Amino acid sequence: MSLYTAETRRLTKRRFSRFFLLGVVVVLALIAGGMFFSNQKNTPEVVAAAQAKADREFQQAVVQSEAEKKACAAQPGSDCANMWTPTRDDFQAEWYMPSTFDFREQFGAMETALAAILAVMAFVIGASFVGAEWTSGGMMNLLLWRPQRIKVLSTKLGALLVTLSVVTVVISLIWTGIFAVIGNLRGTMEGMTSGAWQSVMLMELRGLGLVLFAGAVGFGLASLGRHTAVAMGVAIGVVVLFQFGLGTVLSLAGVKFLEAYLIPTWAAAWVDKSVKLEDWNACNVSPDGCVPDTLTITWPMAGGVFGAVLVLVVGLAMWTLRSRDIT
Repeated sequence: MSLYTAETRRLTKRRFSRFFLLGVVVVLALIAGGMFFSNQKNTPEVVAAAQAKADREFQQAVVQSEAEKKACAAQPGSDCANMWTPTRDDFQAEWYMPSTFDFREQFGAMETALAAILAVMAFVIGASFVGAEWTSGGMMNLLLWRPQRIKVLSTKLGALLVTLSVVTVVISLIWTGIFAVIGNLRGTMEGMTSGAWQSVMLMELRGLGLVLFAGAVGFGLASLGRHTAVAMGVAIGVVVLFQFGLGTVLSLAGVKFLEAYLIPTWAAAWVDKSVKLEDWNACNVSPDGCVPDTLTITWPMAGGVFGAVLVLVVGLAMWTLRSRDIT
């Protein structure tokens, strides 16, 4: 049996990996179920009911407005000229429509959520895959059988990334299919041209890239510390320091575009192609009112940052394995 096949079997047979994947599937199923039951297709009957409710609300507002004007007129010296008079435009039927799932407009958010959840899964599984080997002594035994350190670690990483790719592609296809069904039954698929579907596929490819990045970083951190807890500790530390500590400090200091220092912003920019940040504290007066300063983070910018982190972490893991004693 080849080393790659053995590592793939070891990864897929681990109970932790299987149970974690099962938990992720349950979470995704709950999200999809919630979207299905919280949305409703806008049938002619639903539109008619919304229009009827809008008409009732309008008539009630008219009656109430007239009563208030009469009460105002009965008081000497009262200024009743500027009192609000309801109009049809204030009671539009679409405001009374139930929530409906617009695939073209809303699936992007669902794909981003999927990528984030799978990235967390990839990080944890990647870290535990190699971390458990170091903790149990399995890595030392493997290196006695195969003393080529870099080849062994690279093969482990390759097996992890290929497995994550297969799992992500399968789940993404199922996810897209489920929401296409939701769009047909509980919303609309209007506007889904060939170009729109191409955008969906490209977005899913970027989501796959985020998942592989997270898995490789988790793998690399656990390899550096030779324990799963090291990777998890770093992840918790980054969340606490950067997401809460740094975010709070920057907010108190009034730093512009503080969201640019937060990891989720870069992840969203990668998956969604771009994220536009606005600084309303810097209000530029124009004929249209207040125009804030803006900063756009694009997916190539996010990809460059993620690529640098990936090379640093995995490169250090390979270098330390080659230079340090394995005991």
